[in-house]
Amino acid sequence: MPKPLRLGVNIDHVATVRNARGSAYPDPLRAARLAEQAGADGITAHLREDRRHIRDADIDALRSGIDIPLNFEMAATPEMQEIALRHLPHACCIVPEKREEVTTEGGLDVAGDLSRLTDYVGPLVEAGIRVSMFIGHDPAQIEASAKIGAQVIELHTGHFCDMHYAGDFAARDAELEALKAGAAYADSLGLEVHAGHGLTYETVEPIAEMKQIRELNIGHFLISEAIFVGLGPAIVHMRKLMDAARG
Repeated sequence: MPKPLRLGVNIDHVATVRNARGSAYPDPLRAARLAEQAGADGITAHLREDRRHIRDADIDALRSGIDIPLNFEMAATPEMQEIALRHLPHACCIVPEKREEVTTEGGLDVAGDLSRLTDYVGPLVEAGIRVSMFIGHDPAQIEASAKIGAQVIELHTGHFCDMHYAGDFAARDAELEALKAGAAYADSLGLEVHAGHGLTYETVEPIAEMKQIRELNIGHFLISEAIFVGLGPAIVHMRKLMDAARG
């Protein structure tokens, strides 16, 4: 039997809409609760250095206001480590972050920052937080993630999705094969494998079919689709596609 596939819903862009007007709505906590009711297995929220979407108060509210796990996305900075250790979310996903980027543009260079990230991850793991490294499928980055003590990797699926929508299907298929190889290698090292970034109804199934992947984190597409059909129905349909692919 294939292992169950969890769905984490990223609610960052509910906060993006709120912040565009400087208002109190839409409320990310309300979105998280709707996602929970619709069958999400966890909530992901990225507290950026510039607080462009999720804010500190949102993390406070999410930590106490939902009954499913909170995955705290964060850069590897002392400020974010202190916040994580104060709130003790179920998981932390360490991501690369540049102030000028629109969204996370690639995977973290774990291999190039091995010593610092080993020291950084240690206190989080000791506090009982599951630590995930958001990386590409490069075997060197997968090996480095295992070496620093992370329990999880999250494979960056953005390039695969971009190639699909650009119509470059040969490159897309090659990227998919590389993701499959990365997932298998990470699993062989004892790492739990997650995946995310850019996934839609059209691109989720080939990723969900990978038996080593235990969780998908999806946000921007679901919040976008919610404009047309509502957040609950968007999540329910994504869940059906994931389950059908895995089944």
